[in-house]
Amino acid sequence: MTAGTALVARIGDQALAGPLGSLDAYLERVSRIPILSRDEERELAEAFRSRDDLAAARQLVLSHLRFVVHIARGYSGYGLPVGDLIQEGNVGLMKAVKRFDPSVNVRLVSFAVHWIRAEIHEYVLRNWRLVKVATTKAQRKLFFNLRRMKKNLSWLTAEETAAVARDLGVTPGEVTEMEQRLAARDMSFDPAPETDEEEAWSPAAYLPSVGADPAELVEYADSEEESEEQLQGALGRLDERSRDIVQRRWMTEDKATLHELAGRYGVSAERIRQIEASALGKLRGLMA
Repeated sequence: MTAGTALVARIGDQALAGPLGSLDAYLERVSRIPILSRDEERELAEAFRSRDDLAAARQLVLSHLRFVVHIARGYSGYGLPVGDLIQEGNVGLMKAVKRFDPSVNVRLVSFAVHWIRAEIHEYVLRNWRLVKVATTKAQRKLFFNLRRMKKNLSWLTAEETAAVARDLGVTPGEVTEMEQRLAARDMSFDPAPETDEEEAWSPAAYLPSVGADPAELVEYADSEEESEEQLQGALGRLDERSRDIVQRRWMTEDKATLHELAGRYGVSAERIRQIEASALGKLRGLMA
């Protein structure tokens, strides 16, 4: 281990040891961790890749924490806590360190940017709204680029929509749909009024219940009653053994097994299965 990497390990232990207390304290301590040189980075990466040296991997992560902070701050406009964005970015950094190959002759910072942004993107999409706003590849691309590409706060014109669609390789319809999603706001389904005089205009106040139609409720109850009568009538036309097997196998909470019924009637489990199948077939025919 070179003097530089030893210094990183020592300062990293001091910088992140103990409770940080605030985001500002974390940022200040992370900024004190030195940046690795190319040779030091290669040495640590080779140690981790060839010998699973976790101490080397830790030093690689520590020396790039400030880079994660820089990327995470670029997503502060989504209204999510910067600390959470940094935490997700750190997860991406650790994934990048795990997959980094020093023989490719690329600096870790260039390789890790994809993994860091990917983790932050997933976090933003999961938490920006109650309902996930982007699921397809085109929607994800639009979500992170549309606001940046809009020149003002008004709705895009047809020409601007077509230009955005060409630049991002999507259809104008997808651009318009994402613009509408970005402009929408979450609404509580059943918020409590702040005062007794205030009326509730939430969706829960005016959306109909799918099971609230009295006619449908009566029709369902009549159908259930008729089906029950048909079933009892069909069971009454089975022989006593077949009826008992069907009831014990299908019409009680504590259902009997084939072997239990086989012991009760002194036959094999396969014979009980045959009687059961024949009885069910007769019931289907009688109730058709």
